[in-house]
Amino acid sequence: MSSIDVSDIAALARGCAVLGTGGGGDVRTGSLAALRAVREYGEVPLVELADLPEDALVVPLSGIGAPTVSHEMIHSEDEPKRIAEEVERLFGRRPSAIMSSEIGGSNGVAPVAWAAQLGLPLLDADGMGRAFPEVQMVSMYVAGLPADLVIMSDVAGNVVTIRPVDGLWSERLARAVCVAAGSHALMADYVLTAARARGAVIEGTVTRALEVGRVTEGAADPLRALQDRLGAARLITGKLTDVERRTTGGFVRGTATIDGTGDDRGRRLALELQNENLVAIENGQVRAMVPDLITVVDTETAAAVQTESLRYGQRVTVLAWPCDPLWRTPKGLETAGPRAFGYELDYIPVEELTAHG
Repeated sequence: MSSIDVSDIAALARGCAVLGTGGGGDVRTGSLAALRAVREYGEVPLVELADLPEDALVVPLSGIGAPTVSHEMIHSEDEPKRIAEEVERLFGRRPSAIMSSEIGGSNGVAPVAWAAQLGLPLLDADGMGRAFPEVQMVSMYVAGLPADLVIMSDVAGNVVTIRPVDGLWSERLARAVCVAAGSHALMADYVLTAARARGAVIEGTVTRALEVGRVTEGAADPLRALQDRLGAARLITGKLTDVERRTTGGFVRGTATIDGTGDDRGRRLALELQNENLVAIENGQVRAMVPDLITVVDTETAAAVQTESLRYGQRVTVLAWPCDPLWRTPKGLETAGPRAFGYELDYIPVEELTAHG
């Protein structure tokens, strides 16, 4: 068993920002919350599923809503406590561990704060291996576990318990509550025992985020170090020349355009966004698509740039690399492939799309 202390937070945040593919919330807010909580309550044990008893209750937590709103509507310590109390009321026992629902963005860092505040360990796993915008887009749903419980709490103190009939209804109902709460809330979904979590969550992702975040520390060429660590293809290096973005229905949607510079001069890449970067298109040809990971990073520092922080004139590089194999299964593609987001595209793995440049 290892632990997360204040010296780990910066690297974890950098790694989560990269794995967030533009979404999951701004890591700065999650980092500040994690630093404060660890300093106040102590370091957080990082446990594996094998460390937990079969009947241990694991509570996946994440912020739900538009990342642009999360800048101004910050979670308080009360929200995870209210959710933990509701879990105990429903199950008759306290949670045994907190898990990040998605390792990407602030939703990968903030669980350190929530675990510290609740005096619980953090599970070295998540439900995505990246970030996705919708509630049912988690490995537990793909694994066939019933989405029969969602607990939400907002900054006003409301607690809502939903008993949806399936994963798609969990998204519809949770999104409606989220919009009513101002397009941001804290959510627990798929509360499950350690026994049920085996094979249904993506293990080792907190450790992976830490490793990704540390690879650029002191590197002579941070971009190359990051690209090599991820096994990523470089889609383009250039300047952001247009960003169209709007917040609607609890999501950030839009398009970002990057014009190539240097060796990529004369090229243009468009990124389609829905909280996360979903599809990369160049001259009408798809270069990468969801569920594979597409991340925009600062060309000099290799720090990830999230969708709500994209600005005209930024010098960026777009990287893309393969998703967890679970998302390439028929159920995974049905859940979070390009057609799940309304794109009439047949999924092609990023390594095939980028094999010839």
